[in-house]
Amino acid sequence: MDAASAKVPEDLRAWRKAERTRLIEARMALPLDQHRAKSEAISRCLHERFPPESLSLIGCYWPFKREFDCIPFMREVLAAGGAVALPVMVQKNAPLIFRPWTPQTKMQKVVWNILEPAEGPAVEPAALLIPVVGFDKDGYRLGYGAGFYDRTIASFAKRPVTIGVGFELQRLQTIHPQPHDIPLDYIITEEGVVREEIAGP
Repeated sequence: MDAASAKVPEDLRAWRKAERTRLIEARMALPLDQHRAKSEAISRCLHERFPPESLSLIGCYWPFKREFDCIPFMREVLAAGGAVALPVMVQKNAPLIFRPWTPQTKMQKVVWNILEPAEGPAVEPAALLIPVVGFDKDGYRLGYGAGFYDRTIASFAKRPVTIGVGFELQRLQTIHPQPHDIPLDYIITEEGVVREEIAGP
């Protein structure tokens, strides 16, 4: 059975919640050496497809629950002369905004002790590096359930290039996408670029 013909669960919200829990637990259970090796493979692929010197302004994220650690990549973009921004939650059920980040940026802890810039102007990155909890071959992302990235991408004046990063163990046959779900342009795992729909920035 392929993703297109997969039967939608009667209670999709409950199914997604259960899958989210299972996938996060699987990621958290990765032995440190495997997590490191998989992360290094993702980093190599990310550098090859999106060289730091090619990125004028990229939105990234502060790693949470053993997501791929993109902070070294953020530093490399800055060292290459580019700019980095991080998401800021303004309010529930609203789009995120992005504020510029450097190692000197004043940070504040928010929900789940995630760090975000405490001040700075809102900017709209040309590309977004987005962590996935789960993903499918069509580029649909299972996130943490709040819908922030879907709302944020839809709110941009110009749609950014979206680059999902995660591990192969997070791959699903389908997330059973709904009308509000927006597929990612790229997905990168330790296996390489596993989805590529458009040219890079």
